[in-house]
Amino acid sequence: MTTQPTATTSTLASPDSFRSLMSEFPTGVCAVTTRDLDGEPRGMTCSSVTSVSLDPPTLLVCLRAGSPTLQALLDSRSFSVNFLHAQGQESAELFASGNPDRFALVPWDQPPGAGGPHLVRDAHTVADCEVVLTQRMGDHVTVFGEARRITRQHARPPLLYGQRQFRSWSQT
Repeated sequence: MTTQPTATTSTLASPDSFRSLMSEFPTGVCAVTTRDLDGEPRGMTCSSVTSVSLDPPTLLVCLRAGSPTLQALLDSRSFSVNFLHAQGQESAELFASGNPDRFALVPWDQPPGAGGPHLVRDAHTVADCEVVLTQRMGDHVTVFGEARRITRQHARPPLLYGQRQFRSWSQT
């Protein structure tokens, strides 16, 4: 039995077509947090998070070049990746907004030795990391972080983002 090919279209890759392509690939949602040299908390929403190595336990995050969070992270050489749970959408949107008062609007704590603030209400798990390598590519910087501590905060399903929408992990 043969199948009929589906209609296809091609366009040259552009920022808009690439954004559209990647929106079709759902991913988890995190808030990357750190502190600047003055001790002020910094953070931003990030869906570009990938595991790299189990030994040593290493992940990577991709952050917009020029962001105050990235600069603080590079200066401090440490950060936390707050893996948001399904009820954390409000924080995901807040940390994506650029609102300078975001840390005044969410509960957080920074335990001794943590890489950055932990979003205690909205993260199901937090990985505290040390920067081990950075690489700039276009308008983003890839930061490799060796996980030093993992803190499980809530047993809730993760928050996902795809097709420009937030969703919860379905257990059905």
